[in-house]
Amino acid sequence: MINQLRIYEVPKGNKHPFLDRFRDHAARIMTDRYGFRIQAMWTSETDEALKFVYLLAWKDEAEMTERWSAFMADQEWTDIKAETAAQHGDFVLGIDELVLTATDFSAPIGEAT
Repeated sequence: MINQLRIYEVPKGNKHPFLDRFRDHAARIMTDRYGFRIQAMWTSETDEALKFVYLLAWKDEAEMTERWSAFMADQEWTDIKAETAAQHGDFVLGIDELVLTATDFSAPIGEAT
């Protein structure tokens, strides 16, 4: 199993529309249609920036690549992005992504060491 950490930089003025879109549309399509396993979601906000961070679990990189390709080609998601961008402008200023492979001495997520 691997994990994928995604960190989005979001314009502060679009905080609520972005979070609404992710909760109501992206997460729904990801999980219901493409089997994404979202482990947790967070925000981190400073005076300068808003970051939206989430953690995904995958059985391997092949699954991750296949499911992301399918999601990004989804017509409903494409339409939602176009509609919300027309209403609110840019939603994402940048994305950082890390693929995380556990060490052999790491406790499983959710277990204290």
